[in-house]
Amino acid sequence: MASLAKEQKKIRTSRVGKKPIVIPSGVDVAIDGQRVALKGKKGAAELRVHPWVAIRQEGGELKVSPCVTSNEAKYRAMTGTMRALLNNMVIGVTQGFERKLQLVGVGYKAQAQGKLLNLTLGFSHPVEFKVPDGITIETPSQTEIIVRGVDKQQVGEVAAQIRAYRPPEPYKGKGVRYADEIIILKEAKKK
Repeated sequence: MASLAKEQKKIRTSRVGKKPIVIPSGVDVAIDGQRVALKGKKGAAELRVHPWVAIRQEGGELKVSPCVTSNEAKYRAMTGTMRALLNNMVIGVTQGFERKLQLVGVGYKAQAQGKLLNLTLGFSHPVEFKVPDGITIETPSQTEIIVRGVDKQQVGEVAAQIRAYRPPEPYKGKGVRYADEIIILKEAKKK
């Protein structure tokens, strides 16, 4: 019994995995085996935790630790990954995530209509982007798009899909770009 306690003390965890996740007031946490569900003012999120990782709630904190009694790096890495995903879920259900896009180019415009985003990007036809569930898209002006949601990965994925219709070109910078993106322009060919 004593050797098992010594062995457990020697097990290292990742620096990220050691940090507890503070649960703000107004967030409901439900842990059912390896499934964690969070519900807050912005929405709800659910995660299936990897079998190598144990999760427990102590007071107003969530703690993550490795289940496996081994010092291999892959177990520590998975602990840190699961902790980061859970932390993003807590931020998502309390504050939400957003990504801003800008349209640069003559005649380029966007208009949100319910679950559709209509884009005019210089093609011979208008582009209609169907907004997935869990995401809201706003267009404060014709050249701005704001993608909002609870899931950080989904918000980034939707923003990348919209950007992929017309990525910024390197000579004039025309296209769909992230609001904080810096485009390095190439010099035009000289005669």
